[in-house]
Amino acid sequence: MAPTDSRKKPMSKPRKKGLAPKAGLQKCLTGIKGFDEITEGGLPRNRITLLAGSTGTGKTLLGVDFLISGVTQYKEPGVFMTFEENEDDLYKDVASLNMDLQALVAEKKIVLDYVLLERRDIQEAGEFNLEGIFVRLEHAIDSIKAKRVVMDSIESLFAGVHDTGILRLEIKRLFRWLKEKKVTTLITGEVQPDSFTRHGLEEYISDCIILVDNRVRDQIATRRLRVIKYRGSNHGVNEYPFVIDNDGLSVIPITSAGLDHPGSAERVSTGVASLDKLFKGGGYTRGSTILASGTAGTGKTSLAVAFAVETCKRGEKSLFVSYEESPGQLIENMKSIGFELGPLVRKGLLKIVATRPAFFGLEIHLLNLNKMVADFQPNAVVIDPLTSLLMHGNDLEVQSMLTRMIDALKSKGITGFFTSVVSSTEPSDASGDIGVSSLIDTWVVVRELEENEGKRRTRGIYVVKARGMGHSSDVHKLILSNDGMRLVPMDPDATAGDKQKKTIGKSTTKPKK
Repeated sequence: MAPTDSRKKPMSKPRKKGLAPKAGLQKCLTGIKGFDEITEGGLPRNRITLLAGSTGTGKTLLGVDFLISGVTQYKEPGVFMTFEENEDDLYKDVASLNMDLQALVAEKKIVLDYVLLERRDIQEAGEFNLEGIFVRLEHAIDSIKAKRVVMDSIESLFAGVHDTGILRLEIKRLFRWLKEKKVTTLITGEVQPDSFTRHGLEEYISDCIILVDNRVRDQIATRRLRVIKYRGSNHGVNEYPFVIDNDGLSVIPITSAGLDHPGSAERVSTGVASLDKLFKGGGYTRGSTILASGTAGTGKTSLAVAFAVETCKRGEKSLFVSYEESPGQLIENMKSIGFELGPLVRKGLLKIVATRPAFFGLEIHLLNLNKMVADFQPNAVVIDPLTSLLMHGNDLEVQSMLTRMIDALKSKGITGFFTSVVSSTEPSDASGDIGVSSLIDTWVVVRELEENEGKRRTRGIYVVKARGMGHSSDVHKLILSNDGMRLVPMDPDATAGDKQKKTIGKSTTKPKK
């Protein structure tokens, strides 16, 4: 098809290149975030991959992304043959996703061929054949020396063929012809209840099958991807959530990173000089995880901000994810205790991201965090509060998500600071055990105390544990003022009652089952 006259500068996406294929089966890197890691190098080169899914699962966009990444990242021209959408509709559909398909077509790096099939074109009995399609495909491939081909979709191509014998022969013939042309081909299909395509034949002769779906649970939609089969290659076998946003399609392999992340003896300041003195190392361990737990109003967010600000003062980047306060509200509130966040944000050292936990499912929150970490490259990440996510999944899902979040940060050497809100119905239950305490390296509890038999409320802070370093176990006062935060020793006789001083307890915050 002739390209349009409108030319725009191609907008290549800032992506890291995928993993290099291993020796043996040759693979074609897709350039799609995370997908090449799942497949250990991309799609099988010069073979056929079937992409199956229902309506609205992202099949067409994945195909377009595959071709655009091939051109912009690997200098491999491609052909997109569509039987459903014309050129103008396809250009408009992908333009909002930072994919300038029209410009690449105009530059003759991608050929977009819209094939309109009319009823009169469908010949039944023995007269049906694919010669016309072969002629158009061969001309498109040869004209730009294409290495990649996407056909969308195979149901539309064979919609009028009802003879199973002819259908089987023609599908095999199409697949054999594409392999002989030595192009890496992605063919989309509509998944059925009992098969991956309407005809149920393509799945047996495809070298690779990828299943995508769009699942709704508790009124939250999540797209997922799974590699069903991959001849001659290992691959991830789990379901992987993926997102489609302004950067295109991202599949992040969020299986646990395991226990192979490196250790560190380096210490980083807490941001509160008097709190540093409670640790013999002078602060937290770099690349470790810190949990600050306590009831509302005890200073957890303030401790998190102090740590983030201190990170920025060293010239390092800090990502602050807030589930309760907007960036503007957080910046304004922290001025009351001497923290000026605005200049750090403007310098690009601090990034504050605020969102409501109910907007997405657990997996999407984890996906988005992975994307933000990949884009911003922070040295420290703050999640405030972590307990806001606990009501959006059952126990197993919550534990899995939190474990993978911690593993993902540790594997990159990022120091993670989490806050945990404890129920105010039982103020003595100050531990904030959210089910991952065994994975936390440093655990700090902030609690509400009363002085002089209930005449004055004060904050107390103590260290529950600090792996790899000695630490003080004494309870100190945590004082917040216009001059910042500081700790002072506490007189045990000033607090009300022995029970409050000694009780640690367990959190009453439980995930929804």
